[in-house]
Amino acid sequence: MLPEFDLLMPRTLPEALDALVASGPDVTPIAGGTNLIVDMRAERHCPTVVMNIAGLPELRGIRRENGHVVVGGGTTIAELLRHPLIAQHAPALKESAAVFANPLTRNRATVGGNLADASPAADTAPPLLALGAEVELVSKTGTRRVPLEEFIINVRRTLLRPDELLAAVRWPVTSKRSASAFYKLGLRKADAISVVSAAVIIEGDENGRCRSARIALGAVAPRPIRVHEAEAALRGQSLTPDVIAEAAHLSAEATRPIDDIRSSAAYRRRVTEAIVRRLLTQVAGRCGVKEA
Repeated sequence: MLPEFDLLMPRTLPEALDALVASGPDVTPIAGGTNLIVDMRAERHCPTVVMNIAGLPELRGIRRENGHVVVGGGTTIAELLRHPLIAQHAPALKESAAVFANPLTRNRATVGGNLADASPAADTAPPLLALGAEVELVSKTGTRRVPLEEFIINVRRTLLRPDELLAAVRWPVTSKRSASAFYKLGLRKADAISVVSAAVIIEGDENGRCRSARIALGAVAPRPIRVHEAEAALRGQSLTPDVIAEAAHLSAEATRPIDDIRSSAAYRRRVTEAIVRRLLTQVAGRCGVKEA
């Protein structure tokens, strides 16, 4: 059973923003509802006002704009899988979408909802962090952009204000010399919460060295994280086995895992090192970075 609540059905984004101001912090937006409905049934979250934003056209779509890929917050995970811009400019994000829950959930769950829910194990967060994404937050007073790395601040906590909606997520178009990969370890092959997830993006230079690197991890800290120390260890280097091993070790050292029903903290730390090493090895050749 669901708790009682009032349901708002705005037809446009301005109507939705007006409702956020009028209802104050009591209103909870819902798009796919794949997390919210579960929490409401379990009485972990009992909003008095729920606002359906799933049909707002301003929050949908995937496009290229001023050298960036822009994905509307109301875009579903299934749409990420089908869109050619995602396949071309964010293959690691497409890989994460392919292992996101199950087909029924992918047809309902949205990109904005997955990020705003702020789970440490959010599947789209590591590839978007690795892409250097920022979120676009809109309110009656205007729009602001916040790096995704700063937006999620703790377990189920973000910088989103009560009068704001997550309108879009955007990232710079990747260069032709870059390559990316994503991996999710779960207790089963489908419909599972991550034990550990990781995404890496490497850009090579004309000399066969690493120009830039981004490594992002999920389910190993109170929020999805970038591993800046490991990234710095790769820049300017040929991706030899020793260099890759050092970056993988630094990635494991950066984690703050917990013991829970899915895994021990020690196992998460060991698996993080193995996954990052494997992903870096995979992408090294694809972006023109030499291996010894």
